[in-house]
Amino acid sequence: MAKILIIDDERAIRRALREILEFEEFEVEEAENGKQGLDKAKAEVYDIIFCDIKMPELDGMEVLDGLLKAKVDTPVIMISGHGNIDTAVQAIKKGAFDFIEKPLDLNRILVTIRNAKDKTTLIEERKVLKKTVKKFKSSSIIGDTHEINQIKEMIEKVAPSDARVLVTGENGTGKELVARSLHDLSERKGNPFIEVNCAAIPAELIESELFGHEKGAFTSAVKQKKGKFELANGGTLFLDEIGDMSSSAQAKVLRALQENVIQRVGGEKDIKVNARIVAATNKDLRTEIEEGNFREDLYHRLAVILIHVPSLNERRDDVPILANHFLTMVCNEHGVARKIFEDKALEALQKTDWTGNIRELRNIVERLIILGGDIITADEVRMFANPRKD
Repeated sequence: MAKILIIDDERAIRRALREILEFEEFEVEEAENGKQGLDKAKAEVYDIIFCDIKMPELDGMEVLDGLLKAKVDTPVIMISGHGNIDTAVQAIKKGAFDFIEKPLDLNRILVTIRNAKDKTTLIEERKVLKKTVKKFKSSSIIGDTHEINQIKEMIEKVAPSDARVLVTGENGTGKELVARSLHDLSERKGNPFIEVNCAAIPAELIESELFGHEKGAFTSAVKQKKGKFELANGGTLFLDEIGDMSSSAQAKVLRALQENVIQRVGGEKDIKVNARIVAATNKDLRTEIEEGNFREDLYHRLAVILIHVPSLNERRDDVPILANHFLTMVCNEHGVARKIFEDKALEALQKTDWTGNIRELRNIVERLIILGGDIITADEVRMFANPRKD
């Protein structure tokens, strides 16, 4: 349900617009002047804002300026009974989504709302993409060993479904790439892929991060915030390192998976969510269950499909393919001519003990490109892949 703010000093206009919007099942709030409206828009999260132009204290153009300054990217629809082409053009230039003249036309309002909601969705997706595009610009799973081919086949079978997937494996093995591939090959690929690193978020903040919070829910909650479950609606939510999640958060995640509803921290209203869950862990969750650190019922909710990603030491035949893949990638990133590995250098890389898995291999390839010659030798691999610890 979209949440809409109406900023207008005329009570009759607010009431008429509210009746139209509530009949269409939108959640509506009002502000009777520009200052009150700007304060509300800064403190709460709205999907759309209707704003009059002629108002006391702050007029609509000043509200628009204030929203821009506060980096509120909610689509703003300007409304006015005193408008003209110049006013409309000025409003659009300042960042308004559209301009509607009074008296308000029902069909025009509904079409504009639909278009504005599409823009809101695009804005949220763009934010997510900006954060992930560098990380996943080469997200295909590289390798040709039996173990990797089995994982690729499993992904192709499972991706079209909405089945929950639990990905296991050591740190740095590429669990994120499995999750991303599941999303990219699913019918949800046009919707957000949202990642949460459960190990990187303090226990006292994980619930707010996952489920969002209402204004005033705790000391620093100065405005309402949507959580990752809401942001992933229609898409995929990747819960990385779920074995490190607190017990209270586990209980709430379990409820969300059972009922497909969440409650924001400090809120009482149930919010329906529709996100596919892919979880990952480097821990043995069976052991964690026995030790009382992880809920068994949550495990069974998550582990509908199990995918184990082998360590690099278990797939050494893939090392040359991966090394050459990272060689091309890193040379392009640094803007240098492509270097090459001599055969013995690749053999030396295969014999290395990869405690950090693929992540470590990528770092070492970058080190060799920066410090090595045009043809990377076995001696350089031995020198830089296993640096002395003096």
